[in-house]
Amino acid sequence: VQLQASGGGLVQAGESLRLSCKASGRTFTNFIMGWFRQAPGKEREFVADITWNLGSTNYADSVKGRFTISRDKAKNTVDLQIDTLKPEDTAVYYCGARRPMSRDYNFWGRGTLVTVSS
Repeated sequence: VQLQASGGGLVQAGESLRLSCKASGRTFTNFIMGWFRQAPGKEREFVADITWNLGSTNYADSVKGRFTISRDKAKNTVDLQIDTLKPEDTAVYYCGARRPMSRDYNFWGRGTLVTVSS
């Protein structure tokens, strides 16, 4: 299984960015696909997740209203649209996948760095 995150970069506060996670190596039927982030000196934190089948979404309170997670079954991608970026959004963003009955994420991709300048 491979999860390849991309789309990070250096942006200014207030701008938008779209991250993408390309999934391959197996079918992800019934999986939950998630985005996490890890800011410098902090632990990795949950950002959002989406069920592969139905597209049901869940967000951390801190990102509701600015982040939108979506998936494209045909392309096997999970995207994270980030609007109105803030300096505190600076982090390495990771995508992951977990089986429906698993509490922990089973697969992780390498992160993509998002840096927001003020």
